[in-house]
Amino acid sequence: MNNSLKIVFYTYIIKTKGMIGMDDVILETRNLTKKYKNQYALNDVSITLKKNHIYGFIGENGAGKSTLMKILAGLIFPTSGDMTFMGETDPSAIEQKRKSVGTMIEGPYLYPGYSVRQNVELQRLLVGNPDESATDRVIELVGLSDSSKKKARKLSMGMKQRLGIAMAMVGNPRFLILDEPINGLDPKNIVTLRSMLKKINQDSDCTIFVSSHILSELYLLATDFIFIHKGSIIETLTHEQLENKCSQYILVRNNNIPETVTILEKYFPGINYKVETDDTVKIYGRSKIMTELSEHLMQAGITVSELTEKEMSLEEYFISITGGRE
Repeated sequence: MNNSLKIVFYTYIIKTKGMIGMDDVILETRNLTKKYKNQYALNDVSITLKKNHIYGFIGENGAGKSTLMKILAGLIFPTSGDMTFMGETDPSAIEQKRKSVGTMIEGPYLYPGYSVRQNVELQRLLVGNPDESATDRVIELVGLSDSSKKKARKLSMGMKQRLGIAMAMVGNPRFLILDEPINGLDPKNIVTLRSMLKKINQDSDCTIFVSSHILSELYLLATDFIFIHKGSIIETLTHEQLENKCSQYILVRNNNIPETVTILEKYFPGINYKVETDDTVKIYGRSKIMTELSEHLMQAGITVSELTEKEMSLEEYFISITGGRE
């Protein structure tokens, strides 16, 4: 093969690989910012969501979760930044693609005087899904078939949540945005919802972007995790990466935590730790320092009552990466 043909061939391979990579992406944001007067709700948010993944979106109240979800759904506009959705970058083209998006943000928006079935049927018409069977199918999927004639205002909170999810799904979305869908559900319905969302993800070629304050449930559901804090994305991890990071932490309990902190910062610069109480500190991601740390504590004359490795929950990991941030 001569040099000219080699150049053409390798250029084709590089472009093809790039195209394959982009084919895996359903949504990408670049430096999305939302500002209200002098306050940033979002600050330079850049994320990439791959097709058929389930993203757990984690953050405290006021961190910017609902703001980002509203921007992705086209309900509000960013102050600056842009996005690509399903291969489109032009805003008008993205708006057309949003017909493939199902949303439930800040609770379900229901017509209280309409029945369960009427709410879902109206939503089907609004999103332009011609499949009339979709209405009863999603009602059955969320377990509301026996209540299909009941007025929305007479539903329990958990049933309203399930109705909201049915309305989000009636358009057969390829991208589903759910803000706190577990809110108000009892343990049995939480398990049912988790199984349902996994089935939708696996069977319907649907990417799911879901937030919840019940992090233990997100841990069981999501394939990937995005952490937001005070309007900024602070970490994005796959489930496997999160498992590795959550696997262990060191619990130190002694009679002189201030001196312990001084030792940590002097001998282990950049270490990630959190003072839990007056006699307890947790050290994250550095399980191999136990022997050396024990020696430094002994040399300082500190009486150690506990120095052990522990497993970290998703809640603890979230606190560990946000606790020291201003």
